[in-house]
Amino acid sequence: MTQHLTPVGRRPANRGPKAAAGNRAALVDAAREIFTADGLDAPLSRIARRAGVGQGVLYRHFPDRHAIAAAVLEENVRQIEQAAAARGARLDTVLGVLTWHLTQSAAFIGLLHADGANGGPSVAAFARDLSERVERALRGCLRDGHRLGAPERPDDLMLAVAMVSGAVTGPTREERARRALAAWRLLGVTVGPVRPFEG
Repeated sequence: MTQHLTPVGRRPANRGPKAAAGNRAALVDAAREIFTADGLDAPLSRIARRAGVGQGVLYRHFPDRHAIAAAVLEENVRQIEQAAAARGARLDTVLGVLTWHLTQSAAFIGLLHADGANGGPSVAAFARDLSERVERALRGCLRDGHRLGAPERPDDLMLAVAMVSGAVTGPTREERARRALAAWRLLGVTVGPVRPFEG
């Protein structure tokens, strides 16, 4: 869903209670952009301004920073699932969507490596659930005989994702995408265009 976001500094218009779903989507999109640019410690007021809503609207949808970060991660996984469920979905296309999310979000990379050490059992369970959903989506697109789908090596798929996510470093999205694609290439895996899912 594409939202028109308000430039920083302008007072947002009140769109009323009927705009709740649109407000929530705008907040998630804005949070992804702000967290990508400034990290997870960015002021929540910047997210509200970027989404074109008041800070009260943000807190009605997301009571704290963890809630909005979780919503961004959930949306990332949902897009990967949608890409995998699309008619004629191919692994290379879905890997392009996954790679786009890796280049956008350090938190998403952390999710795929989550072991529960940094947030207790509920965070570990949330991360494990989302990571398993990513794995199911990718597995659903694997063709017989694909190098990442060998039954005798069931961990290869997510191990490859972890290896690529470890390579996703750099000051710009372009540099992170370049490094991610180089890592996939070194693993001998073809990846489609690095972009969000637009279904």
